[in-house]
Amino acid sequence: MEYRLASSKGHAEHHNPGPINQLGFWLFLISDCLLFASIFACYAILNTHTDGGQGAKELFDVPIFVTETFLLLTSSFTSGLAMLALQKGKKAALLNWLVITAILGAGFIGLEVSEFANLVADGATISRSAFLTSFFTLVGTHGCHVTFGLIWMITLMVQIKKRGINAKTTNKVGLFSLYWHFLDAIWIFIFSVVYLMGVM
Repeated sequence: MEYRLASSKGHAEHHNPGPINQLGFWLFLISDCLLFASIFACYAILNTHTDGGQGAKELFDVPIFVTETFLLLTSSFTSGLAMLALQKGKKAALLNWLVITAILGAGFIGLEVSEFANLVADGATISRSAFLTSFFTLVGTHGCHVTFGLIWMITLMVQIKKRGINAKTTNKVGLFSLYWHFLDAIWIFIFSVVYLMGVM
């Protein structure tokens, strides 16, 4: 464990050890992998159960999900550039790349909300069929994770702006970057299994 003297009076300030934080975060990601694997399995079983309604081929809008994919994968690249700026100690560049990453992520969420709204307007609600229940659950769960990531990113930007680059903020940005890349990896599976296979 690491300790730092807060003042000459001998008071100590405890810092959370980086390795323990990282271990806990890896356990969180593993549990999230199990969560998504379970939902993917449900979708694989239920995606043909349309109850006489429209299926993926009729409902999915190719330009929308391709644009969603472009935005999210580009945000993964910009988050990588943010990590490079962090390693070089460039605070302004780090903040700029995080802002761009957040904008791309927000664009992704905006398109996903629009997609869901269009489906509901066409009568394709979550309760319409087993296929739509599994679809909304899988894609919606990923969208909730991205939304949480955006909130986390904004919090990080505020902390970096106030405190600069230090051991704590460096560890937090590293964990966030890992989380964001994880979401991109999950989306590649969703893009391939749900959307591409759905329209083919």
